[in-house]
Amino acid sequence: MVCQECKERQATLHFTKIINGQKHEMHLCDQCAREKGESIPGTDSFSIHHLFSGLFNMGAEQTRETAEQKQRCPNCGMSYEKFLHIGRFGCAHCYKAFGPQLSSVFKRVHAGNDTHKGKIPKRIGKSLKIEKRLLELKALLDSHIQKEEFEKAAELRDEIKKLKEQMEGGE
Repeated sequence: MVCQECKERQATLHFTKIINGQKHEMHLCDQCAREKGESIPGTDSFSIHHLFSGLFNMGAEQTRETAEQKQRCPNCGMSYEKFLHIGRFGCAHCYKAFGPQLSSVFKRVHAGNDTHKGKIPKRIGKSLKIEKRLLELKALLDSHIQKEEFEKAAELRDEIKKLKEQMEGGE
């Protein structure tokens, strides 16, 4: 996309301003953004990873290396300290390796929640909701069996059976 100001250089800064309820989209090159005062102050280059690493480091003590910062992912070898510095993981296994430390990060990013729920596409949403409900019911069923509440467990078993039939019929 070409810069809206100079119409010469490639636009590298894309943002939306909402002023008095009116939405204004801007697409500017670095030079025009600096001239208009729209660039991010104090940065020549800025990436989303820098933003996330700033969120991860909030409240973290930078002066001494803690035991959790020395921890490494068993798959890719990335340290928690390096993750804090670059703001992204080395592999999918890092989520499990650094799981306990991430709940506070997720709470900041997800407005107080420590799990990301996301959106479910309509075309596959029904089956995903049924699968999620099945997992919940199976956990409840195990709980009732351990407590020897067999009548409630039988009701849950029947509900699980109906949901499984519904899933097989929908596919």
